[in-house]
This record gives sequence, structure tokens and C-alpha cells, in this order.
Amino acid sequence: MQKVVIRHYRRDDRPFVRNIAWNTAFLGDSAGVFFDNKEILSDFLTLYFTDYEPESSFVAEIDGRVIGYLIGARNIDVLNRIFFVRILPRLVTKAVVRGVFFSKKNILFMTNALRSFLKGEFRVPYFLKYYPALLHINIEKKFRALGIGALLIEAYLNYLNKAGIEGLHLATVSDVAVGFFKKQGFNLLYKHKRSLLGNILGKEYFCYLYGKKILTQSKPEEASCNDKET
Repeated sequence: MQKVVIRHYRRDDRPFVRNIAWNTAFLGDSAGVFFDNKEILSDFLTLYFTDYEPESSFVAEIDGRVIGYLIGARNIDVLNRIFFVRILPRLVTKAVVRGVFFSKKNILFMTNALRSFLKGEFRVPYFLKYYPALLHINIEKKFRALGIGALLIEAYLNYLNKAGIEGLHLATVSDVAVGFFKKQGFNLLYKHKRSLLGNILGKEYFCYLYGKKILTQSKPEEASCNDKET
């Protein structure tokens, strides 16, 4: 394998991160399966990380080309506050101006999202006392299973440890990703059914919430998990 360089995110990485986010948003494949506006969805997925907390993100590059990323936040409460107060209103306005809500594909996705929300499928227990940090990680398809994801996580864990962050969490709906995160030392905190993409997958699926403690000198009591892993 060619030499992989793991480094902090830079401003000129922004278009590459957004492109990878779009190309991997549906269980590792393109978001075009369920949404048809790349700019709006890329904003939704990456804007906080690239524009408000870029220092907490890392990229992997080969021969000077970004082929993967880990975008992170030190505190999910801060992320949520900025997202809902500053990012989401502008994003909705932008979507209206660009006619995003007139696409049949987008209407179906947003209808399913609303239905999923009303069913309580986005509610999760509050684990953030011990797992305040967050990560999202994606790698171009042809560069997966080469150990690059593990290198990105290692760099992020070192960064969080130096910052005194006690733990981090992530969410995934990919059974393949579950196996990867277990190997990286993440533990299942919670799992629950989702139906948001059920019309495409043809079935309900699980969303998994995984967490990992970082500061070895701190040993808080494990959070309880209502749903047992199967």
C-alpha cells in the first residue's frame, strides 16, 4: 500500500471532505440513493466540523490526495447548540431558495424523517457525561479495510486525551462498521430500531450508539444499556 499520511484538517481540504461525505452517506455508498442535492446534504453532514470546529478533525491522504477523514467535536452539546441556532436556519432558507423541497426524492426522505422522529426513533439515553466527544469517519471505497480508519481514530484519541476529554461516542447504522468499531475498543451503549431508510433497504434496521473512554485514570461507572446486543 502507498504511504498514508494522517494529519489535521486544513481549510483547503473542505471540498474533498464534502465530496467523500456525499459519496459515502448511504451505508458507504452515495447519498444520491435517497437525496438529490449534494450541497445541502454536504452542509448538513459536515458544515459544523469544517467551519466551526476544524481543529478537531483529521484527514488521511495518499500522494497528496485526501482519501478519508475523521470529523470530530469535543462536546456534542456545543455542537447541537451551534447547529440548531446558527446552521439549521440558514440551511433551511438555502434549501427553500434552491427548490430542494420540490424534489419527489427529497420529499419522500423528509417525510420519512418526520415520521421516524414522531415515532421517537431519534431519542437516545443521555450518555454524554462520560462520552461528550463525537466522531464521524468515512473513507473512499477502494481504500477501505487497509487500516486507515484505525490510524485516524488513533490520531483523534491522542488529540482528545491531550485536551482532557474523558470519552467519545459515535452512531452507525452499518453492521460492517459495528465490527470495525468493536476492534477499536468501542463498547455498545444503546441500540434501537430505525425506519428512516426502510423504504430503500426494504426493512427496518438498527442504529447503534458506541462509546469509548479515553482517560485511563478515570473509571466512572458504566452507563446502563436498555437494549441488549444481539
